[in-house]
Amino acid sequence: MNQIDAFPRQVPLVVALVPAAGRGLRMGGSIPKQFLSLGGEPLIVQSLRTLQAAPDVDQVVLAVPLADIEYCEKEIVSRHRFTKVSNVVEGGAERQDSVRHALAQVHPDTEIVLIHDAVRPFMTQGMIREVVAAARKEGAAIIALPMRDTVKQVRADGTIERTVDRAPLWLAQTPQAFRRDWIVAAHKKAHDEGIRATDDAFLVEWSGHPVAVVEGSGENIKVTRPEDLVIGEAILAARKGR
Repeated sequence: MNQIDAFPRQVPLVVALVPAAGRGLRMGGSIPKQFLSLGGEPLIVQSLRTLQAAPDVDQVVLAVPLADIEYCEKEIVSRHRFTKVSNVVEGGAERQDSVRHALAQVHPDTEIVLIHDAVRPFMTQGMIREVVAAARKEGAAIIALPMRDTVKQVRADGTIERTVDRAPLWLAQTPQAFRRDWIVAAHKKAHDEGIRATDDAFLVEWSGHPVAVVEGSGENIKVTRPEDLVIGEAILAARKGR
């Protein structure tokens, strides 16, 4: 772990955690997906730039592979002047571990913890503002999209068992925001009991807290496969055209 400027004199109200320690096996190749180029810059830069510019975010903690800490400090944080990044910490074997490691660096008096996937480069200021406001009101909130495609439940033999009502189904995205005490307790309980989850909202739900939903955008894609980079370049081009 490296502390760039941990716990500045003024306690941050909102701290953003960016887990970026994944290997991105579905992308193929040897470069972790968070460092792949999008619009001529690493994916992770796109996400950090949005957080840096967000009035609602006071501090950022970045979790990356141990071997990439020095690179991130020099080539990502310092080069791009991401002054809100206070810590670059070693991530874990899985995303949940990376978030837990980053949570350990959050000041205990912090009000809200915002968690965002490094490989969702199209998060907006509006998403941050709305999810933080919802978390302040409800205790926990996520960005999500209502399911628009027809959903089929399929048997083991590959045939359709039934068509599922899509009306109550939403696709979870990030950013997700939580009261600090809720998310810290949820991660501790999950770690102690060996519970694994693919998103932080599940752990908060599992801990017994309600989680509000804020509708997001279809542009807020998660880059996990090579074709997602093609889609991402198209989104960038469209945004520049606007």
